Amino acid sequence: MKRTSGIIEIMNWNNLDSTNQLEEIKQTSNVDPVLIFKHSTRCPISSMSLSRLERKWADTNIQAYFLDLISYRDVSNAVEREFGVLHQSPQALLIKGGKVVHHSSHSGIDFDEISSIANDSQTV
Repeated sequence: MKRTSGIIEIMNWNNLDSTNQLEEIKQTSNVDPVLIFKHSTRCPISSMSLSRLERKWADTNIQAYFLDLISYRDVSNAVEREFGVLHQSPQALLIKGGKVVHHSSHSGIDFDEISSIANDSQTV
């Protein structure tokens, strides 16, 4: 899903809509960092966090997955079980080497911090 603001491309999201994708995400994270953004379409704080993340998004090797919590609650539950991070909304999980190396929620979701951790070779 490519989101745009006017004529400016913001991000190229991969939709996370199936529990079957979790193994693919873990495998991908062995090569490139993966970000899962858990979004509630009913929550203004979630919309604000998404907007802040997208505005700061820059050219990066991070593979971004967008999870609509309202439509795919079962997938959100599977993410919680698979990665061992208690569910929050909104929430960002950064995965490297098949494991969560960083997670944040609400106004704590910050692209600069996510990018710094994603590009830190010591963090695996």
